Amino acid sequence: MREQGDPNKAPALALTPVSRETLARLEKFVALLLTWQRRINFISASTIPQVWTRHIADSLQLLPLAPTAKVWVDFGSGGGFPGIPIACALAGQGGAMAHLVESNGKKAAFLREAVRALDLPAQVHHMRVEKFGESWQGPADAVTARALAPLKTLCDQAFPLTARGAAGLFPKGQDVEAELTEAAKCWTIQAVKVPSKTSPEGCIVVITSLQARPPTKAHPR
Repeated sequence: MREQGDPNKAPALALTPVSRETLARLEKFVALLLTWQRRINFISASTIPQVWTRHIADSLQLLPLAPTAKVWVDFGSGGGFPGIPIACALAGQGGAMAHLVESNGKKAAFLREAVRALDLPAQVHHMRVEKFGESWQGPADAVTARALAPLKTLCDQAFPLTARGAAGLFPKGQDVEAELTEAAKCWTIQAVKVPSKTSPEGCIVVITSLQARPPTKAHPR
């Protein structure tokens, strides 16, 4: 599982260039992830050989989509994507903070260890995403989630944050149109789809405004 010889690292970094300091943090994170991966299944085993492209670059590509965002909220952080790579890139910037929300105890423990070992501007919240959205009163510039839930559910969960000005950045795959159609039944969404740099069939749905639709009245018989 040694990542130093990963042939995907250079192409991945060409897609999402980072500073030397950020690269050092990312290398340390990948080593820690692959060590813990032997005991806890954070990422699909088939993606380990492409960890730098499929997971690191896939996470970092969100940063330019919210260039002024300092405070990020990552729903369902799991193995740390996209929250930990984002925190690695933001480290050293004044006011930067990544809030990593994860309900699984073992995964939350890994996230805490990664934050400690890499000295990241991040905080782990061991709780359900819905509870965080309802209770969080702090600032948030961007909210994201990767492979967590359909877009309609993400809109439900993210609305308390987007209502206060946070942008929503949600990586999606080939079913994005169906998810947008379903979400639009409950939400008026202002969004753009940005092509993914790491997946030909993928995109990032960038939500700039989210308003709940009024309930549909039943027609009298």
